[in-house]
Amino acid sequence: MYFDVLMPVALFAVVVLATLLNGRIEKRLKGIVEEKEFRTRDAILLVAMISIAVSIIVVIPQYAIMAVFLFSYSTLLYMFSYVFSNVKKTSAQAFCAAFGLAAATAGIVGVIFRFSSWLMVYGAAAFFGLAAYAFILVIYEEEKPQTKERWYLGTLPPALFIFLYLFYNGTPVWFPYLLDTYGLAFAVLIILYLGTLFNWKNALIFAGLLTVMDIILVLFTGTMISAAKHVSGLGLPVLVSLPTIPLIAGTQGILYMSLGLGDFFFAGILATQTLKRFGKQTAIISTIAMCVSFAFYEAYLLNSTTFVGFPGTLMIITGWLPIIVYKAFQKKTRQLIKKK
Repeated sequence: MYFDVLMPVALFAVVVLATLLNGRIEKRLKGIVEEKEFRTRDAILLVAMISIAVSIIVVIPQYAIMAVFLFSYSTLLYMFSYVFSNVKKTSAQAFCAAFGLAAATAGIVGVIFRFSSWLMVYGAAAFFGLAAYAFILVIYEEEKPQTKERWYLGTLPPALFIFLYLFYNGTPVWFPYLLDTYGLAFAVLIILYLGTLFNWKNALIFAGLLTVMDIILVLFTGTMISAAKHVSGLGLPVLVSLPTIPLIAGTQGILYMSLGLGDFFFAGILATQTLKRFGKQTAIISTIAMCVSFAFYEAYLLNSTTFVGFPGTLMIITGWLPIIVYKAFQKKTRQLIKKK
């Protein structure tokens, strides 16, 4: 019997990290959206927009998709870097130095291994230029230290991401290492950012409608699977692909399992709202239940030839729902006892 523990563990790690960070940085992130929250109508519209986007993405030219995703990811990286850039001088210098070393390393690796002439010439120039820019910022911070937000610190993460994608995509360095690294990072950032827009009521509506939509698009129309294949061919971090543990060897090598960032986001929203509603302990228990449920479904898929794909939302919510129903019933019972 085949089974996998790595993807469920990755799902658990991302959701728990995002849930714990949410309480610490939510106030600052709410400032970006001006303390706004989704209304019921907004949650319904979001599900409708996701459905429409998935349905039409299969006919959109790949270069247009690539441009949209690169812009969206770069904006997300810049926003988080800028919002949290009001740090001390030493922290800002360490941040710049780290990105300078990362860019220089990427340039050196491209020159040494010569994955392509494109990477060796233009890529090396881009990476070394970015490294020089980062180290200049280290000196600039020494001369003119600041304590407010610094726009120039926000430019480093998106610039490095775009250069790595453009020059390393299609090389052994990008898949699976950089692809998964960025995929997991974006999963956490998306949960943290969009999680501030939800409350308990509209999160339940969103989760229910999204699960129904996912079931239709995966099991009945197959649109979700077609869209995933269309986008994943570009090497964009729209999903996380991890080898199964224990390893499963197939005719084409080691088997990799993939989970879209939307499913990570879905689980993260459920966990963060559970934390606010029922507390930390219940949030952790519900996250464990989600991951255990996901692991059972995944094991079934690994041993079945019936399904090419399966709705990740259904795999996740099946574990979450019983915990929440029990906690809600327990809370209601306690309230009734107090009234008596």
